[in-house]
Amino acid sequence: MVELGNLAGTHGAQWIAKPPHEELRRKVRPLLPSDDPFYQPPPGFQHAEPGTVLRSRDVELAFLGLIPQPVTAVQLLYRTMDMNGQPEATVTTVIVPAKLAPGQTCPLLSYQCAIDAMTSRCFPSYALRRRAKALGSLSQLEFLLINAAVAEGWAVSVPDHEGIHGSWGAPYEPGYRVLDGVRAALSFERLALSPSAPIGLWGYSGGGLASAWAAEVCADYAPDLDIVGAVLGSPVGDLGHTFRRLNGGFLAGLPALVVAALAHLYPDLERVITEHTNEEGRALLDSLEKMTTVEAVLRMAGKNMGDYLDEPLEDILSTPEIMHVFESIKLGAAVPTPPVLIVQAVHDYLIDVHDIDALADAYSAGGARVTYHRDAFNEHLCLHPLSAPMTLRWLTDRFDGRPLTEHLIRTTWPTMFNPMTYVGMARLVKIAAKVITGRKVPHRPL
Repeated sequence: MVELGNLAGTHGAQWIAKPPHEELRRKVRPLLPSDDPFYQPPPGFQHAEPGTVLRSRDVELAFLGLIPQPVTAVQLLYRTMDMNGQPEATVTTVIVPAKLAPGQTCPLLSYQCAIDAMTSRCFPSYALRRRAKALGSLSQLEFLLINAAVAEGWAVSVPDHEGIHGSWGAPYEPGYRVLDGVRAALSFERLALSPSAPIGLWGYSGGGLASAWAAEVCADYAPDLDIVGAVLGSPVGDLGHTFRRLNGGFLAGLPALVVAALAHLYPDLERVITEHTNEEGRALLDSLEKMTTVEAVLRMAGKNMGDYLDEPLEDILSTPEIMHVFESIKLGAAVPTPPVLIVQAVHDYLIDVHDIDALADAYSAGGARVTYHRDAFNEHLCLHPLSAPMTLRWLTDRFDGRPLTEHLIRTTWPTMFNPMTYVGMARLVKIAAKVITGRKVPHRPL
């Protein structure tokens, strides 16, 4: 983890340029972030405070890139940093409720999508836009839950938490990008959000991992933010264990994507890959960089990374270089200061429930206020939408300042058998129907 106290020199300077703003351009096909000049920070940006808005624009959003949504959305390019403390810029897409009065305090939720890929086609700042070509991006499906949060009367920040290079699996820096995206949204005058707004975090799977990093680093990195709760849905926990579990199976593409991304961040890992992987294996890893999540899963289904090595896979995984990488990307380096709700399916074919048990125990032992919904009936994909009503209620309680009454409770009563789930799901179905038909989603009064 970067020593935040050593960053005072770069943080002390003030960004004095007025950030340019682009007005809405309708029916324009968006450029990929890798090709879009909007994503390139202006000279001298590294001297700005973290969270400083460097550039902004109004954008059109659409479900699956096809069905335009009548929402107010703005994208902010802002200053943040990578895991080594080096300045960088990334983008968040901020959606605000309709008829939000200037100065009116509404909660701000940072929703982390399961980007789970390196290609910029999967970045939510691209995938959520109208006419985006992002088939196979999970962010496009999560737009339904983002709208459910907006329907609660909350502003929602959806950051590109992997950064411009798609650094999936990197430690710490997803948290920096999430928190600086919140800072950017709160400071952007056109959004008229209150600086004192309560802040929540929510993500599932890859998004849960990013949310967990934000919850872990917020005390040191962003003590200025009033983060009142974080929902960590199936937050991976131990990527090394997940690699071993998924390699060679139907979902082998997911750990392969992580390896391809981390090779750009850890020189020793890249060297091991170069020395021990044959030409076919290296070509396969290179090809993953351009694939969406679904494309990579289909391309890699059933493939075993050990088949492309000149030594047994377990021998390679046991080398000090690889063990160092797996240890450094594991959650639990710090204890979250805001209350957390952890949601995990017992019968999860993707994330081992025992890894999340260990994470919940570690957080609790460190003094974190943890509520743990350990669902005994569901699996990975279904639990996200089915747990959404519970998540929204829990976040509402945190925004309203209600006291926590549960700590480290392993609930065994499945969400599928809870009547309140279906009350909430009925509302979600209505919201989904409006999103799919491109109609305005009304929000609850603040």
